[in-house]
Amino acid sequence: MHTLSVAELSKSLKNKEFSAVELTQHYLDRINRSDLNAFITVTDELALSQAREADAKLANGSGSVLTGIPFAQKDIFCTKGVKTSAGSKILDPFISPYDATLSHKLNIENMVMLGKTNMDEFAMGSSNENSFYGPVKNPWNKKMVPGGSSGGSAAAVAGRLSPFATGTDTGGSIRQPSSLCGITGIKPTYGRVSRYGMIAYASSLDQAGPMTQTAEDAALILNAIAGFDEKDSTSAPRDVPDYTKSLRDSIKSLKIGIPKEFFLEGLDSSVEKVITESMKEFEAMGAKLQEISLPNSTYAIPTYYIVAPCECSSNLSRLDGVRYGYRCKDPKDLNDLYLRSRSEGFGDEVKRRIMIGTYALSAGYYDAYYLKAQKVRHLISEDFKRAFKKVDIIMGPVSPTTAFELGAIKDPVSMYLADIYTLSANLAGLPGMSIPAGFSNNLPVGLQMIGNYWSEEVLLNAAHQFQTQTDWHSVLPENI
Repeated sequence: MHTLSVAELSKSLKNKEFSAVELTQHYLDRINRSDLNAFITVTDELALSQAREADAKLANGSGSVLTGIPFAQKDIFCTKGVKTSAGSKILDPFISPYDATLSHKLNIENMVMLGKTNMDEFAMGSSNENSFYGPVKNPWNKKMVPGGSSGGSAAAVAGRLSPFATGTDTGGSIRQPSSLCGITGIKPTYGRVSRYGMIAYASSLDQAGPMTQTAEDAALILNAIAGFDEKDSTSAPRDVPDYTKSLRDSIKSLKIGIPKEFFLEGLDSSVEKVITESMKEFEAMGAKLQEISLPNSTYAIPTYYIVAPCECSSNLSRLDGVRYGYRCKDPKDLNDLYLRSRSEGFGDEVKRRIMIGTYALSAGYYDAYYLKAQKVRHLISEDFKRAFKKVDIIMGPVSPTTAFELGAIKDPVSMYLADIYTLSANLAGLPGMSIPAGFSNNLPVGLQMIGNYWSEEVLLNAAHQFQTQTDWHSVLPENI
């Protein structure tokens, strides 16, 4: 059962080949035997209760296409009555009193939550080594990182511990772990999926999306979670199309832009070879390739690592040891309470970004750093607007390398370079996607596709057509 996609599981449940309870127990057994450290919390009792409700819906014919499908929830989404930690010690005691909108929408579909997945603390990281609960292992090679920050979700899907998982993408945190673990992941346009109840890292960059085996599965999940939410002021009041309807459309007229800046020094030659061969596959299907330029994308890393820390500095100021979460023992006074609760509760990377953001926002430095970064962000967005006057989608690598060894990168700046190809889409608010494209040294390589605003269906269509011609998305790690 665990090798089936969401679409295949949906058909099997409808045909009564097995029940939702049987399916859920199968996945729970796999999770409890796993050594990937992909989950922070496993919700056995809740999952089986939801599965029984789903079976009742399926029996009376009132279920949806997603009813009874198990999933893994990134531990950044609030889930009522379940611990929501964002991978941090400071939120380890926090039991959410309400559901995030995304959680609520999946509940409406009578889906089954298997548990909450491990992640880089407050979504800050590219390797899932920054979690209070320890690093996640990559199912393809357990000595390697799964990518981050949604590494637990990526490992859960790649290791077939869950048919799909939710993720968030602030600077590539859906696409990069999807690439490193060989699964499909899509970051929708900023504002397409509600951020209400999603613990904020950088509010103008964060966006939620599905991590799945296939593009078809991603379309099914996006249908369920996309849409306007009056509780979220950044949610866009736009109609949501049925993303499954255009999956089988021809891509013969598709114009694909290849940014020359994505193929400069720093890209591993074996990764470049896989990406180039994938582009040839699109060309063979009738798509037209042309070189384009995104000149300001080279400034994406310094721009992002000013904007994001500034926003996280503001967002995380609410975690002070007073209202909820971790509180230090026996504080001497209020100042000591603040100081020790935050010092003991936050990890090194989170502290680093808070300090950078606080400095950049301080008097005398706001104009020099934050304001200038926002101006460069605008230039990056303008580059994409010009490019999309000529092409339909932009294509290139997700990551400059395949998965690297756990503990191999100790310098924070070197780690930040892992996001060099993904950050621009977040700064511009564009939809982006990673799909399995091949292997290098027995490790997965993902192909990145970036679309124009609100064009998720174009990305999903291109991805699905690629997956009808290739089988990279169906190749499994050993012993799965």
